[in-house]
Amino acid sequence: MLIRFFYTLVLALVAPLLLFGLYKSKPNKPKFGKRWKEHFGITPKLTSNQRPIWIHAVSVGESIAATPFIKEIKKQKPDQPIIVTTTTSTGAEQIAKLGSLVEHRYMPIDFAFAVKGFLKAIQPKKMLIIETELWPNTLHQVSKFGIPITVVNARLSEKSRNNYAKFQPVFNIIEPYLTKILCQSQSDADHFESLGVAKSKLAITGSIKFDIQISDEVRAKGKALRSELGVKRPVWIAASTHKGEDEKILDAHKDILSVHPNALLILVPRHPERFDCVFELCNNARFNSVRRTTNQSVTTETQVYLADTMGEMLILMGSADVCFMGGSLLGDKVGGHNVLEPAALGVAVVNGPSYYNFKDITEELIIEGGIKISKPQEISNNIINLINDENLNRSIQQSAQNVVKRNQGSLVHTIALSKLEDY
Repeated sequence: MLIRFFYTLVLALVAPLLLFGLYKSKPNKPKFGKRWKEHFGITPKLTSNQRPIWIHAVSVGESIAATPFIKEIKKQKPDQPIIVTTTTSTGAEQIAKLGSLVEHRYMPIDFAFAVKGFLKAIQPKKMLIIETELWPNTLHQVSKFGIPITVVNARLSEKSRNNYAKFQPVFNIIEPYLTKILCQSQSDADHFESLGVAKSKLAITGSIKFDIQISDEVRAKGKALRSELGVKRPVWIAASTHKGEDEKILDAHKDILSVHPNALLILVPRHPERFDCVFELCNNARFNSVRRTTNQSVTTETQVYLADTMGEMLILMGSADVCFMGGSLLGDKVGGHNVLEPAALGVAVVNGPSYYNFKDITEELIIEGGIKISKPQEISNNIINLINDENLNRSIQQSAQNVVKRNQGSLVHTIALSKLEDY
């Protein structure tokens, strides 16, 4: 088709830049090593002779969301092989924590030759895409191989919907390849339908992120970390911060220290390549700072604890009194991150004013009084109030947990509608 030809031509022109960004060496970023070939369809076969279910989770966030989904599939179908693809090495690192439950390969880039190489090596019987990662050539080739494609936990914000609408002809060639789209909310389904997706292909399952299960081990590790940091001092965490947010968080922490001189901030940058520069930022702002990876003791004089590790977010959150969720102070650039993790842990949540990626979830929490929305200049006051007022803190925790419990059950519904038994 002519549209796909021009799309492929444009992709060929920009691919060197995309690959440069993907492979560029950055501090604390896992290396691809010799596995870079997998992006070009040179894919090792699986250890199992059975045809696998293929789950694509582009990076860390999607990999975390996919984890309970994968565990539930394996619980129902222990002998069913599963292959998980990610585009990024940080996503691969997250999937590696699932051990023998799955095999991992890197996602081929969106060229026909690469996708064909992957499909011939892997021979999947069904493709499940976590959230919304729609590549025209990939979907075309997967469909040509007769493989059903389901988008799971699908979300489409108004901003993303408008971006897709700018390239409506491209979306029009994608839509016929999709077998089913299992949406998180009615607004997500409405956005897909407005782009021309047939209503019969859409279903609302809720978000599988509500089905988060916090293990006793994680809770115990969170309490143990809190003992190391100091049980009697106020501890708050700024989770998944982006460039441009850390300065605002540190300004808020200065205000908090003026009221609670022994307060501790756990600062968790979203991307590992930023660990070094954020630590330098803390030192330049004259905070007494400690990095988690140095195993240096945290004393009563420590003011900032930089969490420069990956995959420990729940443990870190579990050690705090209040959680500020990053990605929410940059206007339309990011659109927020998952506030359900601290809510499920029973940690009061403060969020910035930008949360379009989790609009329905956040607005439900707002209505129930399970979250505080703060402009940058309001963060310190909200954190201080939640530190000072135990009843307010407990009320927000309880309201948030009520929302989480009320919305659980998506996982079973999603697996049922995925019709894994049909393939």
